[in-house]
Amino acid sequence: MKAPDDLGEMARWLVRPVPPASGVGLTLALLHGLLTDAVPEGGWPGLVVLVAVVTVLSQGLVQWHARRSLRTLYALGAGQLPTTAEHLRAALLEARAFPTRCFSFALQSWVGGALAVAFVFIPWQDASLGLGFRILLVGASLGPLTALLIYLLVVRRCRGAVAVIAARGLSPLEVVATAPPRRMHIRRHLVLFTAIAVLSPSLFILDATISRTLRAMDEVVAARSPGAQDAALKRADRGQGLAVAGLIAVLVLLTAHLGGTVIAAPLRAITEDATRIAQGDLRPPRVIPAEDEIWATSAAFAQMQAQLGQALTQLRRAGLQISTTTEQLVATSGEQEAGADEQASSLNVTSATTEELARSAQQIAGNAESVSAIAESTFAAAQTGQRGATAFLGAMQRLKEENEAIADAVVRLNKRVQQIGKVVEFINEIADKSDLLALNAELEGTKAGEVGRGFSLVAAEMRRLAENVIRSTKAIEQLIDEIRDATHAAVMATEAGLKAMESGTVLAAEVDESLSLILELARQTSHAVRSISLATQQQQTGTDQLAAAMGDILRVTEQNSAATKQMAVANADLSTLSRDLKRAVERFHVVSGEEA
Repeated sequence: MKAPDDLGEMARWLVRPVPPASGVGLTLALLHGLLTDAVPEGGWPGLVVLVAVVTVLSQGLVQWHARRSLRTLYALGAGQLPTTAEHLRAALLEARAFPTRCFSFALQSWVGGALAVAFVFIPWQDASLGLGFRILLVGASLGPLTALLIYLLVVRRCRGAVAVIAARGLSPLEVVATAPPRRMHIRRHLVLFTAIAVLSPSLFILDATISRTLRAMDEVVAARSPGAQDAALKRADRGQGLAVAGLIAVLVLLTAHLGGTVIAAPLRAITEDATRIAQGDLRPPRVIPAEDEIWATSAAFAQMQAQLGQALTQLRRAGLQISTTTEQLVATSGEQEAGADEQASSLNVTSATTEELARSAQQIAGNAESVSAIAESTFAAAQTGQRGATAFLGAMQRLKEENEAIADAVVRLNKRVQQIGKVVEFINEIADKSDLLALNAELEGTKAGEVGRGFSLVAAEMRRLAENVIRSTKAIEQLIDEIRDATHAAVMATEAGLKAMESGTVLAAEVDESLSLILELARQTSHAVRSISLATQQQQTGTDQLAAAMGDILRVTEQNSAATKQMAVANADLSTLSRDLKRAVERFHVVSGEEA
């Protein structure tokens, strides 16, 4: 009875036991009515038709009820929903609740069907009310038994469905978290099973006995002769009705067998897993579907198995680490033991070195004092140099200002010379014009003869005067050109002097900054030398303390050597314990999920 892998076929596979189990109960009911002659003559065709109609309606309702109860499983099988963890959990919960719903609906169908047959058949066939009561009694006795049989058949299939659904993407721990073991009703279920197993045959035996007794009494009363009465009593002793009760008992035994199988199957699986774990074969936990307290046991066992796998994995890892660490400790202990001896011999050398260091510290202290005096002298010289550089920088600034004033005066002189040149040019123009006018006047005087002789003499004098002015202006122009050249040379020299002064000022500023830096460095050097002198004094004191501590270190080293030997013994014991732990863990074979 292997569950199909197709989820759509899975839903129909879960419902298949319902019609056969219902058919068994219906067959027993009809067989009981036939053997006990409960149905009057001519009423069997109508009863069969009525039972068939009720059965068809009941099976249709069963299919409708199954689709409502397994809607997610049907949708997953039809591809209407994706196979996600959420939908798988919903389908898993539906599969777990389906057996109980089948039991409830089957019981309701039997009780409702018996009521429908009784209330329709009695008026239809004009039968007695006693027959209606017997139909209800048969439904009340066979209904719970048939519902229990359906429950036991369906619950086995639902367990297989739970395993298939979980294999689609749910781990055992997720299955336990989806359906936590909260319902603990196995006692109630056993009481209900016992009540059904006892009451169903009892009701059939009671019905058969009462009906046989009443029929025998009626036949005996109706018999008119002793022979007919004896024949009626013999027919009553045949016990045909009790044969159906025997079949009911067989059905009860079959139901009991199924119930025992349903209870024992998960316990057997848990026992097999526990035995395998006890033998050292630890596999990944699996889902062992069950109900009530057995499901609680299965869930707890799955959680325990998962935690045991994790614990064993951690123990194995820890055992390997402990084994490696102990081996390293053993090796380290030997090295420490050899190192302790070397350390003891080295301490003697260190003590002599410490004494030499103390003498060196005294010499360093003396040299540090000399360096401190030199640093103070350097600092004073740097201060003097900085003051001189500052005065030089001020003188260069003043000289620069004076040169700038000279340059401005030369520029102004050059402008005045240019103005004089313009005035001389103007005089030259006037002289030229005067000379020309004088020449014209002398010509006119000559033309006039004796009358114009005096005018000609005056014109000649004016012409000589104009020529003298022209010669004088030319001499002035030469002097102006020489003055212009001299002023231009003065301007160029002044500009070169200004540039030199600017360079000298920059160099003086750089010298001042350099002397400031030298002064700061000299100050820092002085402080550093004083710190070195103090440190050397402290070093001398510390060296003396170090020489005293070397003796203590030598004693501690000897004690460490003894402790190292004890630790070597302890490490050997720890190595033995780690090997024992490794053997204990290797007794279990932990199988991973991929290997499984």
